[in-house]
Amino acid sequence: MAEKIRILIVDDDEGIRASLAAVLKKKDFDVDTAKNGKEAIAKTRKNFFNVVLVDIKLPDIEGVDLLRKIQDTVPKMRKIIVTGYPTLNNAVQAVNFGADAYVIKPFDVDNLLMKINEQLEKQKEEREYSENKVKEYVEARAKSFEQNLEEKKSQ
Repeated sequence: MAEKIRILIVDDDEGIRASLAAVLKKKDFDVDTAKNGKEAIAKTRKNFFNVVLVDIKLPDIEGVDLLRKIQDTVPKMRKIIVTGYPTLNNAVQAVNFGADAYVIKPFDVDNLLMKINEQLEKQKEEREYSENKVKEYVEARAKSFEQNLEEKKSQ
């Protein structure tokens, strides 16, 4: 059975959190929410999320600052900034602070789902790349170990 995709929604607007959570749950995502940065940080330290949607304006922290504080995971949690205050400066800051995508409110649900799916595909590619690198490392170490064992036997 495939593992459910986990998404964290971080927004201080209860209506947005609830409606977005309902839409994503209908698409069969496992959804959790946080109303501020402190709650989001705590949740990312306890749980793995594939994607986090972060409002740029939160009551206790700027969304771009939160990007640096939420727990990094393996595979890398994909981070999408959601803003009702789009500016070039916000977009540049978001990318510089680790956002993988940028969505403007009010958002088109289909566009948001497309962005989420793009990020999930990138995450999958990163996971596969990491797994291949680990496999290559283990195989190289096993060969080295075998060679050392053969050398010791011949001495």
